[in-house]
Amino acid sequence: MEIITFFWHYYLYVPLFNLLIWLYLNFSNFNLGITIIILTIILRFVLLPFSILTEQGKFEADELKKEVAQINKDFGNDPVRKKMAIRQALKRRRIRPWAKTIALSVQALILFLLYQVFIGGINTQEKLHEIYPSIPAPDFINTNFLWFSVAKPDFIISFIVGIYLFTGIIFERWVHGYHANRKEQIFSLLFPIFCFLILYYLPAAKALFILTSLIFSSIITLIAYMIKLSIKKAMETSQS
Repeated sequence: MEIITFFWHYYLYVPLFNLLIWLYLNFSNFNLGITIIILTIILRFVLLPFSILTEQGKFEADELKKEVAQINKDFGNDPVRKKMAIRQALKRRRIRPWAKTIALSVQALILFLLYQVFIGGINTQEKLHEIYPSIPAPDFINTNFLWFSVAKPDFIISFIVGIYLFTGIIFERWVHGYHANRKEQIFSLLFPIFCFLILYYLPAAKALFILTSLIFSSIITLIAYMIKLSIKKAMETSQS
């Protein structure tokens, strides 16, 4: 247990805290909110290959769904050939669920570390003592951003995250032409509410991190959707 605690503190928490301070001093105009946004964007660019694989997997899943529907239509009376055709389709379509798992796991890890950074206050001598000798320690860290402090809970930013989550779920289903059942519709409503309630009691830094990451994901999804439409249009042109 001591080894895990040592690794968490000195190889995860302390490096992240020092990265925050370094970004704060050099690239954020001494504003911790901007620092968190920059950190989130850097992280999402690092995870971009996994995000691309995830979007590619969504495209492959859509095509697989159409292919399976056609297989069921062609071999509805022949379960053996239908099973064989579906198995071949699954091998041909490269869907990598692990890519999304890795991306979400890394972001969840950063969220836990950010919570540890802000719990008890970020301006305490106990926190500033962890700064590396090569990084000058700031006299005071400005936690104010727009209308709120990233070190304290905020209703509005938490509510915005909840609304954005709900809108994102609806948009995602619209893009992929997916019709949700009753349970999925209830989940679409309850999940954003649940996230809002949790974020409302946590430092606003977490909500800002999540919102920035969601916006980044929306941009990636939008680009992937435009590429999908271009491919579809090119295929229709070549067939006509």
